[in-house]
Amino acid sequence: MSRRKPTPRPRPSAPAPAVTAGSPCPCGLPAAYGDCCGRFHDGSGGTAPTAELLMRSRYSAFVVGDAAYLLRTWAPATRPAVLDLDPGTRWTGLEIRDTRDGTAFHRTGTVAFTARYVQGGEPGALAEHSRFARHDGAWVYVDGDFPED
Repeated sequence: MSRRKPTPRPRPSAPAPAVTAGSPCPCGLPAAYGDCCGRFHDGSGGTAPTAELLMRSRYSAFVVGDAAYLLRTWAPATRPAVLDLDPGTRWTGLEIRDTRDGTAFHRTGTVAFTARYVQGGEPGALAEHSRFARHDGAWVYVDGDFPED
């Protein structure tokens, strides 16, 4: 009788705790989700007033699985027709590394960030240098570069 080695299986990610209006905002700012990014997601807070706040609200949309918000805040010229979020990815933290322009006085802005996640039980990080622009008066995500380091 031969001994077979067990086939390694990816460890499932622990489900993320549900985010409620009173939960700490996933974006990392010291506010409740409902008073921070949640108000942009549900429209009660209008649109994000800066590129950095839009970036934070988009990260939070990934955390809560709000694909409609992600599409709504994507520039029409670069927006995909559909966006399928991976339910196996659990986003665990956001670090804003740099912000350039992107205020009420600008038409464009950039935000460099690192988003941390767990997928298949393994931790990972996504670093991006995102570009934002005004479209019909509101900030939208245009595109991004993914630095190697």
